[in-house]
Amino acid sequence: MSEYLYGRWPVLECLRAGRRNIHQILLAEGVEEKGIVDQIISTAQQHSIGVRRVPRRVIDDLSHDANHQGVALRVESYPYVEVETILATAAERDEKPFMLVLDLLKDPQNVGALLRVADAVGVHGVVLQERRGVDITPAVASASSGAVEHLNVAIVTNLVNAMRSLKDQDVWLVGLDVGPDAQTFEQVDLDRSLALIMGSEGEGLRRLVRDTCDLRVTLPMRGHVGSLNVATAGSIALYASWQARGWQGWQRSAS
Repeated sequence: MSEYLYGRWPVLECLRAGRRNIHQILLAEGVEEKGIVDQIISTAQQHSIGVRRVPRRVIDDLSHDANHQGVALRVESYPYVEVETILATAAERDEKPFMLVLDLLKDPQNVGALLRVADAVGVHGVVLQERRGVDITPAVASASSGAVEHLNVAIVTNLVNAMRSLKDQDVWLVGLDVGPDAQTFEQVDLDRSLALIMGSEGEGLRRLVRDTCDLRVTLPMRGHVGSLNVATAGSIALYASWQARGWQGWQRSAS
């Protein structure tokens, strides 16, 4: 089944990742072939992918009037993996598993933002539940600026069962939560095989998901507003988890 990705960075990263079957690139009439657009065209040519000029209204319709920046890409559906593939990726890198688990998030912008940070900190993979939450749609790919094209994403029928399976493989389940029983990050050892669990907007972690977690952590706050957007909170938690690993894998640029 094919779909249309839109936006310059999502299209370019999809081409770079090379994980999907790609059919054709659409460029709006009048878009100049420079900068990122030039990179898109040259990368497409390297892979013998056709580029077609169309009226802007065509891409408006295909993207449902989203901010497409004059570029669309017809591709096959997102290539999900199995949870075992995520664990195998960690083993291949000789690293302790580092995973992000999303419990029925519904806003594509939040999911995309979290996936962008997940890629930035080097998670080995992301786990989503098949129904009732957001999956990897073109809107999510756009919100992630194409980062999702480089990630291992597994989609499971029952999230709690998947979490229990991870437990059986010695992965610690750490839920981001609120309440007096949740610990702050400095109280918890995050330098271990880890799956960070994020709850949905407004509702947080479902009861069974919360009960399945080994630990619950919270972000201390001192301001007047009592909570953070899930994408903001999750981004902080992902970076705190990477920091606990000593910024593993980061190569400082030579100056």
